[in-house]
Amino acid sequence: MKKRQEVNQPTKEEMQKAAKDLYFTMQEDELQMYSEFMGGLLRDVNFVNNFKQPLNDRKYPRGKVTRPTQKDNPYNAWYQKCIIKGASEGKLKGKTIVIKDNISVADVPMMNGSDVYEGFIPDEDATIVTRILDEGGEILGKAVCENFCFSGGSHTSATGPVRNPHNEKHMTGGSSSGCAALIVGGHCDMGVGSDQGGSVRMPASFSGCYGIKPTYGLVPYTGAGGIEESVDHLGPMSASTEDCALLLEVIAGYDDGRDPRQNSSREPQSFTKNLDLGIKGLKIGIVEEGFGTPSSEADVDDEVKRSSEELRQLGAQVENISIPMHLQGGAIMMTSILDGTLSTFSDNGPFGPAGSGYKSPNAIEFYQNARKERADKMPVTVKTVLLFGHIMRARYGNYYSAKAQNLVRLLKESYDQVFKEHDLIIMPTTPMKAHLIPPADATPATILGNALDMLTNTCPFDSTGHPSMSIPIGTSGGLPIGMMITGRMGEDDTVLRAAQAFEKLDS
Repeated sequence: MKKRQEVNQPTKEEMQKAAKDLYFTMQEDELQMYSEFMGGLLRDVNFVNNFKQPLNDRKYPRGKVTRPTQKDNPYNAWYQKCIIKGASEGKLKGKTIVIKDNISVADVPMMNGSDVYEGFIPDEDATIVTRILDEGGEILGKAVCENFCFSGGSHTSATGPVRNPHNEKHMTGGSSSGCAALIVGGHCDMGVGSDQGGSVRMPASFSGCYGIKPTYGLVPYTGAGGIEESVDHLGPMSASTEDCALLLEVIAGYDDGRDPRQNSSREPQSFTKNLDLGIKGLKIGIVEEGFGTPSSEADVDDEVKRSSEELRQLGAQVENISIPMHLQGGAIMMTSILDGTLSTFSDNGPFGPAGSGYKSPNAIEFYQNARKERADKMPVTVKTVLLFGHIMRARYGNYYSAKAQNLVRLLKESYDQVFKEHDLIIMPTTPMKAHLIPPADATPATILGNALDMLTNTCPFDSTGHPSMSIPIGTSGGLPIGMMITGRMGEDDTVLRAAQAFEKLDS
């Protein structure tokens, strides 16, 4: 990161504008007085300016980094290829991993799915990247993600749509679209995706792999591009439950205060140790409100109900239950993040979260310049939310986001009441199978409509933080169907046990 010039005294014009923006009525002599008061603050800022930014050491050589040609890019799922070999021994020895392109890998270009970030190169590895390499994993490159990670479809990335390995006319799902395609296509063993509304679980459902959104704060988000701090999660994706559990075991854990989402008191867990304990005696609820929605497809509903009944064979108690507030989860979640999302994209950018955790000055500086010059390149999903958020903030401040954040507590309580009697709940991951990829000349309305209509069941658990996993349970018309298993806060191991039990039964 290049050294910045010294920060100078505010100009008369800057003082006038700042006062106006803050609704202060100040005369010229008063503004001059306050400008002089700022001398000590300027010295402090310039001290920080001259202090060298601490960075994680790059323990492992990056190898050659290349952007693949169309010919070498199956499903259009790779953004960058590289070979980064980790430690000679470890839990991930022999495993190949791809990293979603909103997660920093030092010296490897990162686009976050958007032309706005074209040309950005991180100067530090995300914490989960370091942990993967320390445990012997081999990173093969960056997988395409959706434009600013703001889509449940795989048609919004600036590099073009990511195609479903089962049928390339269809989407993989988003926003961890490239990870899903490369795993299902057999080009890697595992991937790390991010999930703010279902972005690990939705591509797992559409593409037919396994993906878990862990308990909120279990996996550090340090060094990843977010949307809104209260819903940001990183999670494993793979071709098996066992590999999901193994990868989660490696990347989970406290990050020494660098991520304000985390709780230092949470004890480390072994997610592979009890994976094969089975689910005999567990009580499982089939959530009525997760089925029969306006966007539901009958074959998806039928297959999930049929599959959930198979869990009885494994000794679980299975019964139908109702959680009426589940149907309001999407409205609560989207409103609760409205003001925070506006702050993310208007202020520091996705790599400068609020709070006291890690920030990337390198990424913040890049975004501050790029967003002014390239704002028109933002996708229809982001533009719609930012325009609405800006108007709502101008009218009401963050009143509605604050009220919705309070309603999140009620939403969480509605699930926790069920978890007093049930160990797990089940519903379809996505109400439908993978959409067709819209044509290249699709209207903004079509692009938007295909980006946000599959969030119904997944997004509530990003707000509440419960661990939630999508597992493949079959196909219809050649396209995969996903079943979502959700558990109590902190009981990711129980979710994984149920997924493993079903996978073995189905194999």
